[in-house]
Amino acid sequence: MPSARLAELEKWWWPALGLAILVLLYFLSPILAPFLLGAILAYICDPLVDWLGRRHAPRTLAVVLVMLFLILLLVLLAVIVVPLFYKEVKLLAARLPGYLDQINTHLMPWLQSRFGIEMQVDAASIRQLVADSLQGTEGLGLKLLESLKIGGLNLIGFVVNLLLVPVVLFYLMRDWKGLVARVDRFVPRRWHAKAREIFVEIDAVLAEFLRGQLSVILVMSGFYTVGLWFTGLEFYLPVGIITGILVFIPFVGVLTGLVLATLAALMQFGATWGLAWVWIVFAAGQSLEGMLVTPLLVGQRIGLHPVAVIFALLAFGQLFGFFGVLLALPASAALLVGLRHLRSRYYTSTFYKN
Repeated sequence: MPSARLAELEKWWWPALGLAILVLLYFLSPILAPFLLGAILAYICDPLVDWLGRRHAPRTLAVVLVMLFLILLLVLLAVIVVPLFYKEVKLLAARLPGYLDQINTHLMPWLQSRFGIEMQVDAASIRQLVADSLQGTEGLGLKLLESLKIGGLNLIGFVVNLLLVPVVLFYLMRDWKGLVARVDRFVPRRWHAKAREIFVEIDAVLAEFLRGQLSVILVMSGFYTVGLWFTGLEFYLPVGIITGILVFIPFVGVLTGLVLATLAALMQFGATWGLAWVWIVFAAGQSLEGMLVTPLLVGQRIGLHPVAVIFALLAFGQLFGFFGVLLALPASAALLVGLRHLRSRYYTSTFYKN
C-alpha cells in the first residue's frame, strides 16, 4: 500500500516541478534577458566551437576565438552601418521641410477633394522643432544628464545586463557538452529513450530555424538594400535593413518595409516610375524569399500558423522584452514538437479510443 501511494505521488512530481519552473521563470523574467541571449548565441555558435575542436584547438581557445569573431562582426557592422544611418537621418532632417510643403500642396487638397478631410500640417512648427533639436550639443547634453538622474538605475541595469551577455556566452559555450550531459543524466531512465527522441527532434527544428533564419536575414537584408539602392531611393539603407531583419515575421516584415519604402518614395519621386521600381524590388524580394532563399537555407518551415507567430512574439516580448522576441519563435517551435508528441500519445490512448 505505501508503495502504491508513493507511485501515485510520483505521477505528480514532474508536473509540479514543471509548474514551479514556469512560476520561477515568470518572477525572474526581468533579469533573464542576458542569460537568454547568451543561451541563444551559445546554441548557434556551438557547432563552430566543435569545428575548431576537431582541428585540435582546445575548447577554451576555440570559445575565445569564436567570441573574438563575434565581436569583430559587431564592430564591423557598427563601423559600416552607424555612419550611414547618421547620414540618412541628417538628410531626412534637411529635407523634411520640403516634404511637408509637398504634403500641404498636393496630398491635403487631394484628401479634401476625394474624402472631404480637411487637414493641414503645421510645417513652420515642425521646422522649428527640427532646428531646435539640431542646434549644437550643449542643450542636448544637459537634457541627457537630467534624464540620467531620473533613469540612472535603469541605465546601470541595462549596462550590467549588456556586460553579462559575453560572460554567460563564454561559460555556456565552454561547458556546453557537460551541461547537455547533466540534463541527459537527470532524466528518469524509464523516460530516457522518449525524452532523447524529443530532444533530438527539437534540436533539429531549432538548428533549422535559428541558423537558417539568420542566413535568410543576412541575404534578404543585402537584397533589399542593394535593390533599393539601384532604384535611387535615398533611404535605401535603413529601409533595406529593417525589412531584412523583420523577414522572420511572416507578412509583417515585408509589409512594414513596403510601407516605409512607399512613403519615402512618394516624398522623393512622387507617383512616378521611381515608386513603381520600389514596388518591383519588394515583389521580387518576396518571391525570392518565399520560393528560393527560405526553402534553401531553412528547409521545411517550423509549422507555426501566422497568428500563432504573432501571439508568440507578443507573449514572449511581454515576459522578457526585446530578447523575448528573439526567443519567441524558436521556443514556440520546440513547444510545437512536444505538442506533436502529446497529440500522438492522445490518439493512441484508451481515453481517445473509448
